[in-house]
Amino acid sequence: MVDSPRVSPPAASPAPALAASPAPRVKPSSDRSATLAFWCFVAPSLLGLTVFTLIPILWGFALSLSHAQNTIKPGHFVGAANYLDLLSDEAFLRSLGTILVFALFIVPLTYAVSLGLALLVNRAGWGTPFFRTVFFIPSAVSYVVASLVWKMSLFNGVKSGLANQVVGHFGHDPIAWIGTVSPPWFWLVLVSARLWLQVGFFMIIFIAGLQEIPRSIYEAAAVDGARDGWQILRYITLPQLRATSISVLLLNFIAAFQAFDEFYNILGAAGANASLARPPLVYLYSLALSDQDFGRGTAGAFILTAIIFAVTIVQSRILGFGESD
Repeated sequence: MVDSPRVSPPAASPAPALAASPAPRVKPSSDRSATLAFWCFVAPSLLGLTVFTLIPILWGFALSLSHAQNTIKPGHFVGAANYLDLLSDEAFLRSLGTILVFALFIVPLTYAVSLGLALLVNRAGWGTPFFRTVFFIPSAVSYVVASLVWKMSLFNGVKSGLANQVVGHFGHDPIAWIGTVSPPWFWLVLVSARLWLQVGFFMIIFIAGLQEIPRSIYEAAAVDGARDGWQILRYITLPQLRATSISVLLLNFIAAFQAFDEFYNILGAAGANASLARPPLVYLYSLALSDQDFGRGTAGAFILTAIIFAVTIVQSRILGFGESD
């Protein structure tokens, strides 16, 4: 009997793989929540910036191009006439000269005093926090209050005033500090008031810069034979404070050109004393609010802003602000 050949069953073919269907893209709710949270935080600041900064600037620019006498609404369009009128106004040009003289006094003096205090306070050891606080406190004082103290107490021109008591010990007669033209003692009052108010703030900036200088640089200089004092200051400290020094000078210049409170409260906006030294902001304040000439007043504000911006840019280029050491 012949056996029939065995026939193996055909191998089962593999089942075709199911094609993976793409998952539906659903935008995470977290993105929507983050966007909503962003606008909730930004919207109040953006609204305030628009209402209280951007719109007043645009409104002021419109006023500067129109005849706005006794009104804050843009009137008859006059173009650049207000600007040209102010640039030929002797009183306005004289105020620019006044603020330039003030800047020449206060900027280098503030730089030198604040740097000197920073060097001393930074080396005070355990007393550094105390002296840093003491010298910084005047920066929190109102300019109006300080100006009135300077005018009515320290330099009031009477024998009982503090300044006259000091000069009286040297046999000098009382001095009318504010009203004296020759010599112009009023500059001493103005500069000393601003110096007392702002020197602590810039001292803090210099202290921050000093604390960023690596101690290894001073140690290497000492190993090389550099003597502590002028050599270290000139060849190590000042070069390392270059960026800080430029910032202080720029901020000082901008603050000087914005001087108003000490001039207005010590010398006044009108009268004989005001004519001694009247900066642009005091002149424009009198022009806009006393004479009600808002067109020329706003034009002067834009002229002053342009001067500050231009001189700051030039000063930054000369000093190399933003350039690497």
